[in-house]
Order: sequence, then C-alpha cells, then structure tokens
Amino acid sequence: MSESLITISIAGLIAGFIFSMPIAGPISILVVSNSLKGKLRYTNLLTVGASFADLVYVFIAVYGITSFYSEYKPAIPYIMLGGSGFILYMSYRIFTTKLDLEHIDEKVHVSDRIKKKGNGGFYTGLLVNFLNPTLFFGWLTTSFIIISIVSSLGFNTGGLDRMIDNSITEINSISGNVVEKPDLPDYLKFDTLQMLKKEMHVAEPVQNLPRNSNVIISIGFAASLSIGSILWFILLSQFIFRCRKKISLRALNLTINSLGVALAFFGAFIFYKAMTMIL
Repeated sequence: MSESLITISIAGLIAGFIFSMPIAGPISILVVSNSLKGKLRYTNLLTVGASFADLVYVFIAVYGITSFYSEYKPAIPYIMLGGSGFILYMSYRIFTTKLDLEHIDEKVHVSDRIKKKGNGGFYTGLLVNFLNPTLFFGWLTTSFIIISIVSSLGFNTGGLDRMIDNSITEINSISGNVVEKPDLPDYLKFDTLQMLKKEMHVAEPVQNLPRNSNVIISIGFAASLSIGSILWFILLSQFIFRCRKKISLRALNLTINSLGVALAFFGAFIFYKAMTMIL
C-alpha cells in the first residue's frame, strides 16, 4: 500500500508540474497578467484555488464516480455558460488595466491592497476551474497516459491503472465516445505486463489492501497532481514578477491588455461550445 501510494504520488507530482506548463488556459493567463501587475500574493492564492478545483476533478475522474457524472452531465453546458461569462468579465478587467509609475513601483507593493481584498485570488482561481468542466475530461485523459507509462515500467500503482481505464469505459458507455483513449503503443497498455508475467510464470505479490485503498490511492494521486501544478505556477509567477522590472511601462501595459484579449477569445470559445451542446 505504501509503495503504490509513493509511486502514484511521485507520478502525480510530475504530471501536475509538466501538464500545467502550457500558457494557453485561463489560469495561466491570469497568473501571467497578475504577476506582471505585481500581485504576487494574489497570484499565489489564485493558483491554490485553481489547484483545489483540479484536485476535486482529478479525484472524481480517477476514482470512477460514474453515478456523479450521469447526474452532472445535463448541467455541463450551463456550467460552461456561467464559466464563459466569468472569464469574459475577467478578460475585460485585464484588458482595461493601465499601470502607472506608482503601481509599478515595488516599494508600494500590493500587500496592503491584498489585505483589503482578502482571499479574492483563491475564489477567482476556484471559480475559473470549477466552471470549466472540460478539465474533468482533460485530467482523465492525462491521468490515463501518465499511469499507463508508470504501470508499463513495472511500478505498483495500487490498481489505479484499472480504475482509470474503467472510468473512461463507463463514461463513454453513458455519453458515447466523449473521452477518447490515446492510441498508446502496445508496451504501454495496461494488460501488457500482466501477460508477460503470466508467460514468465511470475506470480503477482499478494497485497492485503484496506477496504478504502481505492479512495486513498485516488486522493493521493489527485493531491500530488495539484501540488505539482501549484509548484509550476509559483515558479512561473516568481520568474515573471522578477523579469517585469526589465520591461518598459508601455510594453508592460500592452502585454497585459493583450493577455486580456487572449482570455476573451478563450471565454468566447467556451461560450460557443456551450451553445453548441445546448442547441
């Protein structure tokens, strides 16, 4: 039990760090724009809030709560509509941002203003990711790939590989082929090692796993993946915050406003997908 928990925790940490790198999603845009503004603490809270939403989605995806999905499915387009509206609102605020010399000065850092706003960054990150149901399918596919690789290398995943495979199969049986399994090489497929062990007459070790082992394994993977995501965004925000001093004020404002436009396009795309699902 402890061996498999350590294995999937390391795998989740690496997966969360690597798969959070693309600067294309709304959270990435918000992290970059707020780091350029100098809102470092706000950005950290934003990251934690977003990662908490990731933790919930990943746990549901890998644990295989298909009964939840069957209840959740009809609400997905309407949740996406709400998410697109919230993202468009955030994009407007970013687009209309105009920094001046007083706000760009590090000596008047935003700590005082952060105290007045409380945990606004946390709730913003939480809402942006919770109102983006596509994360559920994205993390399910990502988890499938990562755990397939870990399992193919001979590491003990505590049955998480089978759980994810079953989750995808059952969700597709409810809604059609909504989650497409990546076309993995034969040596990365779940049953490959089992077949090899049978041919070599290698017995599987007997494990006395507790009844709640599936829950523990799923939470361990989801939590470590969220921590990996937090680590990446903290490093990214620190890097951008330090480099912003080298950018002219005009270029800084232009960059932030451009990020607002990019976020608006993302919100419009989510709105389009939601309307397509409704109609």
